[in-house]
Amino acid sequence: MGKMSGLFDLESQFAFHRAYHSNQVNVWIHMLFIWPIFFTFLVLFYFTPPVFNCPFQTCLGLVPNFGLFFTLTYVLYYVCLDRKAGTLAAFLCLACWVSASLVAKHLGYSLAWKVVLGVQLLCWTTQIIGHAVFEKRSPNVAENFAQALLTVPYLVLLEALQSFFGYEPYPGFHASVKAKRDAEIKKWKENKAKKSL
Repeated sequence: MGKMSGLFDLESQFAFHRAYHSNQVNVWIHMLFIWPIFFTFLVLFYFTPPVFNCPFQTCLGLVPNFGLFFTLTYVLYYVCLDRKAGTLAAFLCLACWVSASLVAKHLGYSLAWKVVLGVQLLCWTTQIIGHAVFEKRSPNVAENFAQALLTVPYLVLLEALQSFFGYEPYPGFHASVKAKRDAEIKKWKENKAKKSL
């Protein structure tokens, strides 16, 4: 139950993410390149078989396949995390699914997988550079795989909403996140100093 409830603890999730993304250049890199990764996965998922037939399949190319259920998982999770920003993130996920389906239908599989591969390589390489050159700290994938897989698109959106509009899910959220993030960074620096002795 602890790990599951941790998935829905937005303060801890965001503080953990911010501890690994405190350099502003690295933050911008993630804001720019996380959502294209999500989008291009949906382009590939378009080519999975439909779970059932629907009228939109033939006229619009919207196939109720793994891509749709993948998207709905994110939609439900983000709305549970935070009503306001989560609803915006959910809308973006659905918009990605619709547009990725249309792009995939237009490209066809033989071209789509090449485009997806190129975009994925660019996005992942840029993020690795962001961590290695600017953050000087490795990504948190190994420590929190669930966050890397599920939560990061929402967290970079939350970061953008905070930066541009001062948004916070509730009063005192960012002060609490900052305290947790600073404690996490302090702990990491202390462990790093011990290992170097």
